[in-house]
Amino acid sequence: MFSGPPADPAAPGTAPGPTAPPGTPPAVAAPAPAAGAPFGGEISDGPSARPAGRSWTTPLLLCGAGALALLVALLGPGIAARGTGELRIPGAGLTTVLRTVLFAALALHLGELLGPQLVRPVRGRPRTAVRSWAVLASLAGAAAAAGQIVRLAAVSDLGITETYGTREGGLLLLIANGLVIAALCAASRRPALALAPLAVVIGAEALRAHPEAYSPEFGAALTVVHLTAASLWTGGLLYVLRTMWLWRGSPVAARALLGRYARLAIWLYVALAATGTASTLRRLPLDVVFTSAYGRTLLVKLALMAVVSALAVAARRRMLRDADPSVAHLLARREQVVLGLVVVVSAILTVVPDPHWISLRP
Repeated sequence: MFSGPPADPAAPGTAPGPTAPPGTPPAVAAPAPAAGAPFGGEISDGPSARPAGRSWTTPLLLCGAGALALLVALLGPGIAARGTGELRIPGAGLTTVLRTVLFAALALHLGELLGPQLVRPVRGRPRTAVRSWAVLASLAGAAAAAGQIVRLAAVSDLGITETYGTREGGLLLLIANGLVIAALCAASRRPALALAPLAVVIGAEALRAHPEAYSPEFGAALTVVHLTAASLWTGGLLYVLRTMWLWRGSPVAARALLGRYARLAIWLYVALAATGTASTLRRLPLDVVFTSAYGRTLLVKLALMAVVSALAVAARRRMLRDADPSVAHLLARREQVVLGLVVVVSAILTVVPDPHWISLRP
Protein backbone atom coordinates (compact mmCIF):
# COMPACT_ATOMS: atom_id res chain seq x y z
CA MET A 1 0.00 0.00 0.00
CA PHE A 2 1.07 3.58 -0.53
CA SER A 3 2.29 4.31 3.01
CA GLY A 4 5.38 5.73 4.59
CA PRO A 5 7.69 3.80 6.90
CA PRO A 6 6.36 3.16 10.43
CA ALA A 7 7.48 5.52 13.15
CA ASP A 8 10.31 4.33 15.33
CA PRO A 9 9.07 4.08 18.92
CA ALA A 10 12.59 4.76 20.18
CA ALA A 11 13.05 7.87 18.07
CA PRO A 12 13.77 11.14 19.89
CA GLY A 13 10.68 13.12 20.76
CA THR A 14 8.40 10.09 20.81
CA ALA A 15 6.26 9.78 23.89
CA PRO A 16 7.01 6.55 25.82
CA GLY A 17 4.21 4.05 26.14
CA PRO A 18 2.92 2.48 29.36
CA THR A 19 5.31 0.11 31.14
CA ALA A 20 4.21 -3.53 31.41
CA PRO A 21 4.09 -5.07 34.90
CA PRO A 22 6.99 -7.33 35.87
CA GLY A 23 6.60 -10.90 34.71
CA THR A 24 4.43 -10.02 31.72
CA PRO A 25 5.63 -11.87 28.59
CA PRO A 26 6.84 -9.55 25.84
CA ALA A 27 4.40 -8.76 23.05
CA VAL A 28 5.07 -10.30 19.69
CA ALA A 29 5.33 -7.70 16.97
CA ALA A 30 3.18 -8.16 13.89
CA PRO A 31 5.14 -8.97 10.75
CA ALA A 32 5.81 -5.97 8.52
CA PRO A 33 4.20 -5.98 5.07
CA ALA A 34 6.43 -7.32 2.33
CA ALA A 35 7.83 -4.84 -0.12
CA GLY A 36 6.05 -6.55 -3.00
CA ALA A 37 2.61 -6.50 -1.39
CA PRO A 38 -0.12 -5.01 -3.57
CA PHE A 39 -1.81 -1.73 -2.72
CA GLY A 40 -3.94 -2.14 0.35
CA GLY A 41 -3.22 -5.86 0.52
CA GLU A 42 -2.35 -7.88 3.60
CA ILE A 43 0.14 -10.72 3.77
CA SER A 44 -0.97 -13.84 5.59
CA ASP A 45 1.69 -15.46 7.77
CA GLY A 46 0.11 -18.90 8.02
CA PRO A 47 1.98 -21.99 6.87
CA SER A 48 -0.28 -22.45 3.86
CA ALA A 49 -0.05 -18.84 2.71
CA ARG A 50 1.45 -18.14 -0.69
CA PRO A 51 4.63 -16.06 -0.87
CA ALA A 52 4.20 -12.31 -0.81
CA GLY A 53 3.30 -10.73 -4.14
CA ARG A 54 2.50 -14.06 -5.84
CA SER A 55 -1.07 -13.52 -6.97
CA TRP A 56 -2.56 -15.08 -10.08
CA THR A 57 -5.33 -12.48 -10.33
CA THR A 58 -3.39 -9.91 -12.35
CA PRO A 59 -1.87 -12.38 -14.87
CA LEU A 60 -5.29 -13.95 -15.42
CA LEU A 61 -6.87 -10.55 -15.98
CA LEU A 62 -4.14 -9.59 -18.42
CA CYS A 63 -4.53 -12.85 -20.33
CA GLY A 64 -8.29 -12.37 -20.43
CA ALA A 65 -7.95 -8.79 -21.68
CA GLY A 66 -5.47 -9.91 -24.34
CA ALA A 67 -7.77 -12.71 -25.51
CA LEU A 68 -10.70 -10.29 -25.68
CA ALA A 69 -8.66 -7.77 -27.67
CA LEU A 70 -7.56 -10.49 -30.12
CA LEU A 71 -11.15 -11.69 -30.53
CA VAL A 72 -12.43 -8.17 -31.16
CA ALA A 73 -9.66 -7.52 -33.70
CA LEU A 74 -10.33 -10.74 -35.62
CA LEU A 75 -14.13 -10.60 -35.64
CA GLY A 76 -14.77 -6.87 -35.35
CA PRO A 77 -14.55 -5.86 -39.04
CA GLY A 78 -16.92 -8.63 -40.12
CA ILE A 79 -19.45 -7.88 -37.39
CA ALA A 80 -19.38 -4.14 -38.12
CA ALA A 81 -19.97 -4.70 -41.86
CA ARG A 82 -22.76 -7.26 -41.43
CA GLY A 83 -25.87 -6.20 -43.35
CA THR A 84 -24.34 -3.00 -44.75
CA GLY A 85 -23.84 -4.25 -48.30
CA GLU A 86 -20.27 -3.00 -48.31
CA LEU A 87 -17.46 -4.72 -50.15
CA ARG A 88 -15.75 -7.47 -48.17
CA ILE A 89 -12.14 -6.62 -47.27
CA PRO A 90 -9.90 -9.70 -47.72
CA GLY A 91 -8.06 -10.63 -44.53
CA ALA A 92 -9.63 -7.77 -42.57
CA GLY A 93 -9.29 -9.56 -39.22
CA LEU A 94 -5.58 -10.30 -39.65
CA THR A 95 -4.94 -6.75 -40.87
CA THR A 96 -6.69 -5.39 -37.77
CA VAL A 97 -4.47 -7.50 -35.50
CA LEU A 98 -1.33 -6.26 -37.26
CA ARG A 99 -2.48 -2.65 -37.10
CA THR A 100 -3.32 -3.03 -33.41
CA VAL A 101 0.24 -4.20 -32.75
CA LEU A 102 1.56 -1.25 -34.76
CA PHE A 103 -0.50 1.31 -32.83
CA ALA A 104 0.39 -0.29 -29.48
CA ALA A 105 4.10 -0.25 -30.35
CA LEU A 106 3.94 3.43 -31.27
CA ALA A 107 2.14 4.25 -28.01
CA LEU A 108 4.62 2.29 -25.89
CA HIS A 109 7.66 3.93 -27.42
CA LEU A 110 6.28 7.46 -27.32
CA GLY A 111 5.12 6.87 -23.76
CA GLU A 112 8.64 5.91 -22.72
CA LEU A 113 9.97 9.11 -24.27
CA LEU A 114 7.34 11.18 -22.46
CA GLY A 115 7.49 9.39 -19.10
CA PRO A 116 10.97 10.49 -17.96
CA GLN A 117 9.99 14.11 -18.63
CA LEU A 118 7.14 13.69 -16.14
CA VAL A 119 9.28 11.81 -13.61
CA ARG A 120 12.32 14.11 -13.55
CA PRO A 121 10.72 17.16 -11.80
CA VAL A 122 9.10 15.07 -9.01
CA ARG A 123 10.73 16.00 -5.71
CA GLY A 124 11.82 13.28 -3.32
CA ARG A 125 11.26 10.55 -5.90
CA PRO A 126 12.94 7.16 -5.48
CA ARG A 127 16.03 6.66 -7.63
CA THR A 128 14.54 3.68 -9.39
CA ALA A 129 13.20 3.50 -12.95
CA VAL A 130 11.03 1.00 -14.78
CA ARG A 131 12.59 -1.33 -17.32
CA SER A 132 12.37 -0.04 -20.89
CA TRP A 133 10.10 -1.82 -23.34
CA ALA A 134 10.85 0.55 -26.22
CA VAL A 135 13.17 -1.73 -28.18
CA LEU A 136 10.86 -4.73 -28.11
CA ALA A 137 7.82 -2.55 -28.84
CA SER A 138 9.35 -0.93 -31.91
CA LEU A 139 10.62 -4.25 -33.26
CA ALA A 140 7.14 -5.72 -32.81
CA GLY A 141 5.68 -2.73 -34.65
CA ALA A 142 8.18 -3.19 -37.48
CA ALA A 143 7.23 -6.86 -37.74
CA ALA A 144 3.55 -5.86 -37.88
CA ALA A 145 4.24 -3.42 -40.71
CA ALA A 146 6.22 -6.10 -42.57
CA GLY A 147 3.31 -8.48 -42.07
CA GLN A 148 0.99 -5.97 -43.71
CA ILE A 149 3.33 -5.79 -46.70
CA VAL A 150 3.21 -9.57 -47.07
CA ARG A 151 -0.58 -9.57 -46.76
CA LEU A 152 -0.86 -6.77 -49.34
CA ALA A 153 1.36 -8.72 -51.75
CA ALA A 154 -0.77 -11.85 -51.32
CA VAL A 155 -4.06 -10.01 -51.82
CA SER A 156 -2.78 -8.04 -54.82
CA ASP A 157 -1.08 -11.10 -56.35
CA LEU A 158 2.20 -9.16 -56.56
CA GLY A 159 5.75 -9.95 -55.61
CA ILE A 160 7.28 -8.32 -52.57
CA THR A 161 9.48 -6.03 -54.69
CA GLU A 162 6.49 -5.01 -56.82
CA THR A 163 4.47 -4.34 -53.67
CA TYR A 164 7.10 -1.85 -52.54
CA GLY A 165 6.33 0.12 -55.70
CA THR A 166 2.69 0.67 -54.75
CA ARG A 167 1.68 3.66 -52.66
CA GLU A 168 0.54 1.63 -49.65
CA GLY A 169 3.44 -0.82 -49.90
CA GLY A 170 6.00 1.97 -50.03
CA LEU A 171 4.49 3.71 -46.99
CA LEU A 172 4.40 0.46 -45.03
CA LEU A 173 8.05 -0.13 -45.89
CA LEU A 174 8.86 3.37 -44.63
CA ILE A 175 6.97 2.62 -41.40
CA ALA A 176 8.80 -0.67 -40.87
CA ASN A 177 12.22 0.90 -41.46
CA GLY A 178 11.36 3.86 -39.23
CA LEU A 179 10.45 1.55 -36.34
CA VAL A 180 13.65 -0.46 -36.76
CA ILE A 181 15.68 2.76 -36.59
CA ALA A 182 13.67 3.84 -33.54
CA ALA A 183 14.52 0.53 -31.84
CA LEU A 184 18.22 1.10 -32.54
CA CYS A 185 17.97 4.59 -31.08
CA ALA A 186 16.23 3.22 -27.98
CA ALA A 187 19.08 0.75 -27.48
CA SER A 188 21.70 3.50 -27.77
CA ARG A 189 22.92 5.96 -25.16
CA ARG A 190 20.66 8.67 -26.60
CA PRO A 191 17.16 7.13 -26.79
CA ALA A 192 15.59 10.55 -27.42
CA LEU A 193 16.94 10.33 -30.99
CA ALA A 194 14.05 7.94 -31.66
CA LEU A 195 11.73 10.96 -31.90
CA ALA A 196 12.82 11.60 -35.49
CA PRO A 197 12.06 8.13 -36.93
CA LEU A 198 8.84 7.93 -34.89
CA ALA A 199 7.73 11.25 -36.41
CA VAL A 200 8.37 9.76 -39.85
CA VAL A 201 6.31 6.69 -38.89
CA ILE A 202 3.37 8.85 -37.79
CA GLY A 203 3.54 10.92 -40.96
CA ALA A 204 3.67 7.83 -43.18
CA GLU A 205 0.75 6.25 -41.33
CA ALA A 206 -1.28 9.45 -41.72
CA LEU A 207 -0.64 9.48 -45.48
CA ARG A 208 -1.42 5.77 -45.76
CA ALA A 209 -4.76 6.23 -43.98
CA HIS A 210 -5.89 9.01 -46.36
CA PRO A 211 -5.60 7.90 -49.99
CA GLU A 212 -8.87 9.66 -50.94
CA ALA A 213 -8.99 12.33 -53.63
CA TYR A 214 -10.79 14.92 -51.49
CA SER A 215 -8.28 17.01 -49.49
CA PRO A 216 -5.97 14.17 -48.37
CA GLU A 217 -3.46 16.68 -46.95
CA PHE A 218 -5.98 18.06 -44.46
CA GLY A 219 -7.03 14.56 -43.43
CA ALA A 220 -3.41 13.49 -42.98
CA ALA A 221 -2.67 16.55 -40.83
CA LEU A 222 -5.63 15.74 -38.57
CA THR A 223 -4.43 12.15 -38.26
CA VAL A 224 -0.90 13.25 -37.31
CA VAL A 225 -2.22 15.27 -34.37
CA HIS A 226 -4.80 12.65 -33.41
CA LEU A 227 -2.41 9.70 -33.54
CA THR A 228 0.31 11.59 -31.65
CA ALA A 229 -2.06 12.66 -28.87
CA ALA A 230 -3.59 9.19 -28.58
CA SER A 231 -0.18 7.52 -28.41
CA LEU A 232 1.11 9.93 -25.76
CA TRP A 233 -2.05 9.49 -23.68
CA THR A 234 -2.08 5.70 -23.82
CA GLY A 235 1.68 5.11 -23.62
CA GLY A 236 2.25 7.87 -21.08
CA LEU A 237 -0.40 6.48 -18.75
CA LEU A 238 1.13 3.01 -18.92
CA TYR A 239 4.57 4.40 -18.05
CA VAL A 240 3.13 6.38 -15.12
CA LEU A 241 1.23 3.36 -13.77
CA ARG A 242 4.33 1.18 -13.94
CA THR A 243 6.37 3.85 -12.18
CA MET A 244 3.72 4.35 -9.48
CA TRP A 245 3.81 0.62 -8.74
CA LEU A 246 7.58 0.80 -8.43
CA TRP A 247 7.19 3.79 -6.08
CA ARG A 248 4.43 2.27 -3.95
CA GLY A 249 6.49 2.89 -0.83
CA SER A 250 6.64 6.64 -1.60
CA PRO A 251 3.04 7.85 -1.78
CA VAL A 252 3.90 11.55 -2.01
CA ALA A 253 6.10 11.06 -5.07
CA ALA A 254 3.62 8.67 -6.69
CA ARG A 255 0.74 11.11 -6.17
CA ALA A 256 2.80 13.98 -7.60
CA LEU A 257 3.66 11.94 -10.69
CA LEU A 258 0.02 11.06 -11.35
CA GLY A 259 -0.89 14.72 -10.91
CA ARG A 260 1.67 15.81 -13.50
CA TYR A 261 0.33 13.27 -15.98
CA ALA A 262 -3.29 14.30 -15.31
CA ARG A 263 -2.53 17.94 -16.15
CA LEU A 264 -0.96 16.92 -19.46
CA ALA A 265 -3.76 14.46 -20.22
CA ILE A 266 -6.30 17.30 -20.21
CA TRP A 267 -4.59 18.92 -23.20
CA LEU A 268 -4.17 15.59 -24.96
CA TYR A 269 -7.89 14.96 -24.48
CA VAL A 270 -8.73 18.35 -26.00
CA ALA A 271 -6.53 17.58 -29.03
CA LEU A 272 -8.15 14.17 -29.44
CA ALA A 273 -11.67 15.55 -29.20
CA ALA A 274 -11.02 18.38 -31.66
CA THR A 275 -9.24 16.30 -34.32
CA GLY A 276 -11.61 13.35 -33.89
CA THR A 277 -14.67 15.55 -34.37
CA ALA A 278 -13.17 17.24 -37.42
CA SER A 279 -12.20 13.90 -38.98
CA THR A 280 -15.67 12.46 -38.34
CA LEU A 281 -17.51 15.43 -39.87
CA ARG A 282 -15.16 15.29 -42.84
CA ARG A 283 -15.23 11.56 -43.48
CA LEU A 284 -18.58 10.19 -42.26
CA PRO A 285 -21.82 11.29 -43.99
CA LEU A 286 -24.57 11.62 -41.38
CA ASP A 287 -27.03 9.49 -43.36
CA VAL A 288 -24.82 6.37 -43.10
CA VAL A 289 -23.85 6.55 -39.42
CA PHE A 290 -25.88 3.42 -38.58
CA THR A 291 -25.69 1.70 -41.97
CA SER A 292 -21.91 1.65 -42.56
CA ALA A 293 -19.20 -0.37 -40.85
CA TYR A 294 -17.23 2.84 -40.26
CA GLY A 295 -20.14 4.55 -38.56
CA ARG A 296 -20.94 1.59 -36.34
CA THR A 297 -17.32 1.17 -35.32
CA LEU A 298 -17.04 4.87 -34.58
CA LEU A 299 -20.08 4.68 -32.28
CA VAL A 300 -18.40 1.86 -30.33
CA LYS A 301 -15.22 3.92 -30.05
CA LEU A 302 -17.19 6.93 -28.77
CA ALA A 303 -18.87 4.76 -26.13
CA LEU A 304 -15.49 3.43 -24.96
CA MET A 305 -14.09 6.96 -24.87
CA ALA A 306 -17.00 8.00 -22.66
CA VAL A 307 -16.02 5.24 -20.22
CA VAL A 308 -12.37 6.34 -20.37
CA SER A 309 -13.40 9.94 -19.67
CA ALA A 310 -15.50 8.93 -16.65
CA LEU A 311 -12.65 6.86 -15.20
CA ALA A 312 -10.14 9.67 -15.79
CA VAL A 313 -12.37 12.22 -14.03
CA ALA A 314 -12.96 9.85 -11.12
CA ALA A 315 -9.23 9.16 -10.75
CA ARG A 316 -8.45 12.88 -10.76
CA ARG A 317 -11.06 13.59 -8.08
CA ARG A 318 -9.75 10.84 -5.82
CA MET A 319 -6.20 12.04 -6.37
CA LEU A 320 -7.16 15.57 -5.27
CA ARG A 321 -9.15 14.35 -2.27
CA ASP A 322 -7.01 11.51 -0.90
CA ALA A 323 -3.42 11.63 0.27
CA ASP A 324 -3.12 7.92 -0.50
CA PRO A 325 -3.09 7.54 -4.32
CA SER A 326 -3.93 3.81 -4.30
CA VAL A 327 -7.59 4.33 -5.28
CA ALA A 328 -6.65 6.75 -8.05
CA HIS A 329 -4.06 4.21 -9.22
CA LEU A 330 -6.75 1.52 -9.40
CA LEU A 331 -9.08 3.76 -11.42
CA ALA A 332 -6.24 4.71 -13.77
CA ARG A 333 -5.45 1.01 -14.31
CA ARG A 334 -9.04 0.44 -15.37
CA GLU A 335 -8.75 3.44 -17.68
CA GLN A 336 -5.68 1.81 -19.24
CA VAL A 337 -7.57 -1.41 -19.93
CA VAL A 338 -10.39 0.45 -21.70
CA LEU A 339 -7.81 2.46 -23.65
CA GLY A 340 -6.42 -0.85 -24.89
CA LEU A 341 -9.84 -1.67 -26.35
CA VAL A 342 -9.95 1.81 -27.91
CA VAL A 343 -6.67 1.01 -29.69
CA VAL A 344 -8.23 -2.17 -31.14
CA VAL A 345 -11.36 -0.33 -32.29
CA SER A 346 -9.20 2.41 -33.82
CA ALA A 347 -7.39 -0.27 -35.81
CA ILE A 348 -10.74 -1.55 -37.06
CA LEU A 349 -11.60 1.98 -38.26
CA THR A 350 -8.51 1.94 -40.51
CA VAL A 351 -9.55 -1.37 -42.08
CA VAL A 352 -13.29 -0.99 -42.81
CA PRO A 353 -14.30 0.65 -46.13
CA ASP A 354 -14.54 4.40 -46.57
CA PRO A 355 -18.22 5.25 -45.89
CA HIS A 356 -18.44 7.83 -48.68
CA TRP A 357 -19.10 5.23 -51.34
CA ILE A 358 -22.40 4.21 -49.68
CA SER A 359 -23.81 7.73 -49.82
CA LEU A 360 -22.70 8.05 -53.45
CA ARG A 361 -24.36 4.83 -54.61
CA PRO A 362 -27.27 5.30 -57.08
